[in-house]
Amino acid sequence: MSVPQFSAYLFDVDGTLVDSATDICGAIQAVLATTRQSSVPDDLLRRYIGRHLYDLFGDLLPECTREQMDQMLADYRRIYLARNHTLTRAYAGIANTLSALPGKKSTATTKGTPTTRSVLELFGLLSYFDHVQGTDGFPAKPEPDVIFASLKVLRVAAEDCLLVGDSPADMEAGRRAHVKTCAVLWGYGRREDLAKWEPDYWISDPRELLSGAGL
Repeated sequence: MSVPQFSAYLFDVDGTLVDSATDICGAIQAVLATTRQSSVPDDLLRRYIGRHLYDLFGDLLPECTREQMDQMLADYRRIYLARNHTLTRAYAGIANTLSALPGKKSTATTKGTPTTRSVLELFGLLSYFDHVQGTDGFPAKPEPDVIFASLKVLRVAAEDCLLVGDSPADMEAGRRAHVKTCAVLWGYGRREDLAKWEPDYWISDPRELLSGAGL
């Protein structure tokens, strides 16, 4: 199905713009190594990318208190940043697509805004965005708050916006925000899990976003 042109595009980051799973999972594994959960397969951890880490910690370590999870989150952020995105890469075709894609562009990610900006800048993607929006002091996806924050800044109606992401949390958040949704097949979400949210569009290459723009 061809993806039509929209007035605005919101992009998830991890698993959509950049392949960051090795750095993310490595940082999580370092945190889990301090607990009894020291042998969790990366394949399981990848399914949580795009969701808040409290979801993962709560599922793997249900006995943990909120204070303990707060410390684990702080440890994760420190370790993740110290890795300096060494094993992260932008997906093929992303830069060219963002450069050619008409319309306003923003992010809708579970990362905080400062970290998001640094990642986009590191991989030469920052200049393609009109706004960068992370999850700052409000609920993470699948709650729709990060989408609403971007829509407010861009001054675009929900029906004129396409959310592009790789996870079920992206698709659920998009549905709840009443934007159109596009599921990407190169990320970390399993197709059967994404399909439960009935994405409006599916793409297997970033450049498919340009088809509706006649490019």
